[in-house]
Amino acid sequence: MQFREEMLHCYLVGGTQDVNHDPKRFLNDVSIAMDSGITAFQYREKGTSQLNQEQRVQLGLKLRRLADQHHIPLIVDDDVELAQAINADGIHVGQKDQRVEQVLAAVGNTMFVGYSCNQPAQIKHANQLSVAYVGSGPIFPTSSKNDADPAMGLEKLHGLVTISTHPIVAIGGITEANMTQTLAAGVAGLSMISMILQSADIQKTVQHINSLY
Repeated sequence: MQFREEMLHCYLVGGTQDVNHDPKRFLNDVSIAMDSGITAFQYREKGTSQLNQEQRVQLGLKLRRLADQHHIPLIVDDDVELAQAINADGIHVGQKDQRVEQVLAAVGNTMFVGYSCNQPAQIKHANQLSVAYVGSGPIFPTSSKNDADPAMGLEKLHGLVTISTHPIVAIGGITEANMTQTLAAGVAGLSMISMILQSADIQKTVQHINSLY
């Protein structure tokens, strides 16, 4: 699947660790989110995840089928082997993960690459690479990632947007209360974990996000 900037509009990230290690609930919630109109899904099985690699592949293949049914991209976080095993559309690489140049070389034209950049120097590096998009954050304090950097705030985010040649998706602490001002910083889209997966009404939350475009 070819990358398009509008895929970043409502970008859900998550794994079983985000729903109390319950694979059945995870699949159900992701399915509801896809039905409701998310524009991309990143499979991020990390942190306290209890799944082994075989279980991650089996769950990933189910996510692959769901993504195909909804015609949205399936992106894998920081695992080229897993991404290739489930025929992912994209892979996302963080600053602390495998070097982005190695990932670009490994996947070639088989999938697009997203890259986490939170500093101007990192953005300038990304500008020299054939990545599809940049993820920047956390914008606000977040409890979804144990290893998250300090919140950068909207002013710094806007500064990154102005120097990036790639579209930026904002992540980290995005809520219904701050998503409008986050978009006003010039980002191409919003990426969420708990805002959607911990929502009391996933459909309503996703529709609210999409109503901003």
